[in-house]
Amino acid sequence: MPIPEPAIRLSGVSKAFAGSQALDAVDFDCEAGSIHAILGENGAGKSTLIKILAGVLRPDTGEVRLGGRPVRFGSSAEAAAAGIVCVFQELSLIPDLTVAENISVADPPRRFGLIDGGAQRHRAKAVLARIGCDGLDPEMPVRDLSLSRRQMVEVAKALARDPKGLILDEATSALGAQDVETVYRLLADLRARGGSCLFISHRMHEVDRLCDRLSVFRNGRHVETFARGTRSAPEIVRMMIGRDIAAHFPPKPAPAPRAPHLKIDDLRWPPRLTGVDLALGRGEILGLGGLDGQGQKELPLALFGVLRGGSGRVTLGGRTGLPGSPAAARRPPARIALVPEDRKTEGPMLPMSIADNLLAASYDRVSREGIVSPAREAAAVREAIAHLRIKAARPSDAVATLSGGNQQKVVIARWLMTDPDVILLNDPTRGIDMGTKQEIYALMRVLADRGKAILFYSTDYAELIGCADRVAVMSDGRIAAELSGTALTEEALLGAALNIGPSRAPAEALA
Repeated sequence: MPIPEPAIRLSGVSKAFAGSQALDAVDFDCEAGSIHAILGENGAGKSTLIKILAGVLRPDTGEVRLGGRPVRFGSSAEAAAAGIVCVFQELSLIPDLTVAENISVADPPRRFGLIDGGAQRHRAKAVLARIGCDGLDPEMPVRDLSLSRRQMVEVAKALARDPKGLILDEATSALGAQDVETVYRLLADLRARGGSCLFISHRMHEVDRLCDRLSVFRNGRHVETFARGTRSAPEIVRMMIGRDIAAHFPPKPAPAPRAPHLKIDDLRWPPRLTGVDLALGRGEILGLGGLDGQGQKELPLALFGVLRGGSGRVTLGGRTGLPGSPAAARRPPARIALVPEDRKTEGPMLPMSIADNLLAASYDRVSREGIVSPAREAAAVREAIAHLRIKAARPSDAVATLSGGNQQKVVIARWLMTDPDVILLNDPTRGIDMGTKQEIYALMRVLADRGKAILFYSTDYAELIGCADRVAVMSDGRIAAELSGTALTEEALLGAALNIGPSRAPAEALA
């Protein structure tokens, strides 16, 4: 009996950019009716691989086969017509179009040669109901949605094309627990119907739960493919980065009394913040947890002066007052820095150079009486690149040429150059590779040891447990519980998020 052809097969596929080898003679198979994980650090070749399959890029050499048939896509539309649809980590939605228009943007229903708005809305309602978002208004402009809702619209847009092969590039990284479960269910249904999914994620618990087979890439090469459960996590990490990682998270200091540097009393910004009470000391990493949409994303924005119309009492370094703007938040006495959640739209200025991005918030540091000193500018940029180990050929290169992890390093470095006292991190490791995550974890601890006060929101409970000295769990716009020490467990975090645990555990770290 003949062995069936894989759903997707790459043979000797290579791709180079300006002398840099992104893929090097890659051989790779994905079976029909399977979920196949693609693992590797940023810059390992994963994004180039999926862009070739999705029709965004053409390989320099080699062959791509779908179901045994050779293909060479010239566009994403050609790939979609063949049944391959990709949900990229960097969203492709058009902000000024509605949810319904975005879902059907590639192939809108027509009547008498014109776009049929009613049919477009009907299609959107059907696919939104399929993904558990039937409460989302198809007529709402995408620009008015949160990042997690935009991510679900991106998933809906892909499912509306009824793909045979679905590629998910960190598609769950911005989602809350309920939406993640929905994506899991959709993938299980796709697999049961004989479809295939290439699943890129840096969250190993997702890979362990979902995927049938795993393939590791490093430096543009396919290292190995193996069945789930046949390699340990340390073995997989070693394949990905070419070295051992002794400890996933840096050690935490012993609990010690800390005077509050940042104190929040009854902070409100209805309906998202409904009375937040919180204290954060110098030298402390305070985690923010909870289910998606409970105010964790809005709290850092309010503290940074982005949200207007808030009320409450915020005391920072002995002075009281909520910053009225980001500019006021950056200046003394507040000295606050914010690393935003959405790297694509709120983080780096992608077309601009690495140097300009790094200096965007601290030109006063390299100028005198409004005149920039080229020598001081170059020295500051070199120092920032070295400090965060940003992998870049030249400071004059556009940030868009960097991997996602290095783009995030540029954003973090930009704000560290302002020498802040309080650092607000809004899901800073979302969608970046394990090696870069480890560097960020270590940097957070170093900054805390230097006396910085760090407020750290993450959708990953393992990060909160591993990095934070305490975790404040939010529910309905307020703090539902504070957990630390031996009480800081995944079960306790989830229980507090669901309001089925203790109402509020005492904070051990602040006196």
